Amino acid sequence: MAVLGVIMIAGAVMVAKNTLANKKQRKPKPAQKIVTGVYIDHVENGSTPITITTSGNLTAKNRLELYAEVQGIFIRSSRPFKPGTWFKKGETLLELDKKEEIIGLKAQKSGFYNQLVLLIPDLKLDFPDAVGKWEEYVRQYDVNQPLGELPETETEKEKLFLSGRNIYTAYYNVQNLEVQLTNYSIRAPFSGVLTEALADPGTLVRPGQKLGEFINTGVYELEVAINTAYGDLLGVGKTVVLHNIERTKKWKGKVVRVNSLVDPTSQTIPTFIQLSGEGLKEGMYLEADVTAKEEADTYELNRKLLVENDKLFIVRDSVLDLVQIEPIFFKDDAVVVKGLPNGTALVTKAIPGAYVGMPVKVFTKEAVLQD
Repeated sequence: MAVLGVIMIAGAVMVAKNTLANKKQRKPKPAQKIVTGVYIDHVENGSTPITITTSGNLTAKNRLELYAEVQGIFIRSSRPFKPGTWFKKGETLLELDKKEEIIGLKAQKSGFYNQLVLLIPDLKLDFPDAVGKWEEYVRQYDVNQPLGELPETETEKEKLFLSGRNIYTAYYNVQNLEVQLTNYSIRAPFSGVLTEALADPGTLVRPGQKLGEFINTGVYELEVAINTAYGDLLGVGKTVVLHNIERTKKWKGKVVRVNSLVDPTSQTIPTFIQLSGEGLKEGMYLEADVTAKEEADTYELNRKLLVENDKLFIVRDSVLDLVQIEPIFFKDDAVVVKGLPNGTALVTKAIPGAYVGMPVKVFTKEAVLQD
């Protein structure tokens, strides 16, 4: 047993010596230096157009809200009085029953005719020179035709004579009824579409009741809000490019009005753009790209590259450096800046953990395309 113990101790000593010897022979490998690859563009400054993107809803330039001025039963329309129905200029949008009013007008005209007939004998006695024109007026008088203009009086005495017999009062009463009779029919002042219909044939319409809305589908207007900083650069007559939200369709418009009032809350100026074309509809949401001006000696880049909103990473002697720049105009995903000299190696993709002095390996677009 004593011999076995001596052997085990000797073996353990030998293993320990070998392990120490091996550790002395191994040398630590030097750590590999990590170099990050970056993509760059060489800056070329130029003149960058400053384009303002704003939006709004289309409204028809010519629109008509239909209201009843008289009372009556809705009896007919040239076409179905329903939203979406197209009417030609001059067609009847809506007509109310006016039989009683026509009878009342004829009765009033007959009464006026009787006054004229009774007037002739007195004119022959007092104004023999004027009786001829009044006899001709009575001869052409027709209760079924619109009222003609009264003969002109030649003297003040003749005018007073007619006023004393209520000729002018009766004339204007008849004329007033004729005007009221026209209110029983509403005709289309232009070709367009009925966008709202609030009455049905056979129903009673009352004065002041809204009947619907009628618009011209040929010309539209878009009201947009322009920042006051560019208000003086956007004048009447300037061409504007408009598009839908998906940017699948485009139209050209023209600034037709610029409001003199500045919105105190948003500090914007209401501006009105007129446009026409296929595919446009009332209420459609459009975006307008307005080129306000051009900035010289500028460069446009992805706004994600900005550091603290006014700095950018560049490559100088294979290491990163941070330079100060001046942002001129921000877009949705880009920014126009000044302060980058031509030829500057600008980092074009954000680098996680980037810092000044970080060693990098440069890749340019040209090198990638060649590979």
